[in-house]
Amino acid sequence: MPHAANTAPTPAPAALVPRQRAATSGAGRVSIVSASVGAGHDGAAAELARRLSAQGYAVDRFDLLDLLPAHLGRTVQEGYHRMLVRAPWAYQRIYTSTERAGGGGHVARALLRTAQDRVLRTLPPDTGAIVSTYPGASRVLGNLRLDGRLAAPVLTYLTDFSVHPLWVAPGVDVHLAAHAVPAVQARAVGARDVRVCGPVTDPRFRPCDTVRRERARAVFGLPRNAPLALLVAGSWGVGPVRRVALELRDCGAAVPVVVCGRNEALAEQLRADGIDHAFGWVDDMPSLMHAADVLVQNAGGLTSLEAFASGLPVASYRCIPGHGLTNAAALDEAGAAVWIRDPADLKTVLCDLIDGPLGLRQRATGLALFARTPEAGPAAEIARVHRAGVPVRSLRPVTRRRRTPRRLAATAALASSIWAGAVATGVVTTYGTPDLIHSLGHRLDLDGFPPDHTASRSKDHHS
Repeated sequence: MPHAANTAPTPAPAALVPRQRAATSGAGRVSIVSASVGAGHDGAAAELARRLSAQGYAVDRFDLLDLLPAHLGRTVQEGYHRMLVRAPWAYQRIYTSTERAGGGGHVARALLRTAQDRVLRTLPPDTGAIVSTYPGASRVLGNLRLDGRLAAPVLTYLTDFSVHPLWVAPGVDVHLAAHAVPAVQARAVGARDVRVCGPVTDPRFRPCDTVRRERARAVFGLPRNAPLALLVAGSWGVGPVRRVALELRDCGAAVPVVVCGRNEALAEQLRADGIDHAFGWVDDMPSLMHAADVLVQNAGGLTSLEAFASGLPVASYRCIPGHGLTNAAALDEAGAAVWIRDPADLKTVLCDLIDGPLGLRQRATGLALFARTPEAGPAAEIARVHRAGVPVRSLRPVTRRRRTPRRLAATAALASSIWAGAVATGVVTTYGTPDLIHSLGHRLDLDGFPPDHTASRSKDHHS
């Protein structure tokens, strides 16, 4: 999410030191606000920073979680992680209810309000544009723009192919989309200035030749000639990864190569199951993608874009709730990644992706996302907004209020309620309440399929 400007001359506290503070540059200064919730938001922020720096801009990066008071950011991160791992049905319920409501609830809004002054104090005073890669940051920055407290234009870079209403915050000046599908969704939930400018990925993700492919397989100790299905589950290794790995192995379409992120326990379990190629955190993902024939993913985030840039066809399968399901639908609509809705289709679809016309079409579609010239990409669009500027919105005067004991108490209460919610999630899922899970599942089982798999067959995967 975008980050607010610094209005106080005093240095920021140690906790607010930016993740990356650039030296002064002649082209101007851009601040990027992300959040360490998974790796996708930070990955997009890092690549945008690299491209802008190459154009001569001074770039500062901030983590919104560091700007929440009372160390609430890490509590939010832990609660979100715990919910995805132990109670995905609860996350689906929250995601769907906030989608219907057009955004977050009262607690989320109150939490983000507590960050506004801290964000405003942290931004360098000469910031000419602010970019958000996280919905919560967009909300904070958009409110500051609406209040007239933030003069620099704010842009949101949509990291997902599907656009939850939380992504579109009133007050944000420009939304940048990787494709026409998320652009249409953003406009449908109220975004005014939406520009399609393509995705951002590390330049190491690119198609490779046969020699590089064979070298990559040798480095990772992978079979030289067998088809390989690369299974990823984000930096946290969440979702029914073990089940999918076994299904991939048993269907016989390809040898599973599984990346478990920081979930080392999952990697150990897979090796015990006889999955020979199970890795924890992998630093050289470009080479691993060069070694693979198809990517199987469950969230539709940055890894999917990296696969497209590498010329690797992508299948969405047994997606995590919430954004995993909506991203799968959006990628399928764009023709960029097939969504396997029925386990019975797994082998047929994978074979077609690895060595059939579906794979050829999807490789072409994925690579076409990156066909734009540097002058038409997201960094170039940010530079254009920086140069042009946007008139300050001053809809209502805001007076800065001093933090009072009452406000401190409210912050503490809010922290306690969020932590209690995270603990309650763990208790419910540990001791089990099937009736509650069934009622809150919102007509989805834990793997993202309709409860009756046979009653809801997947679409023809060639369509």
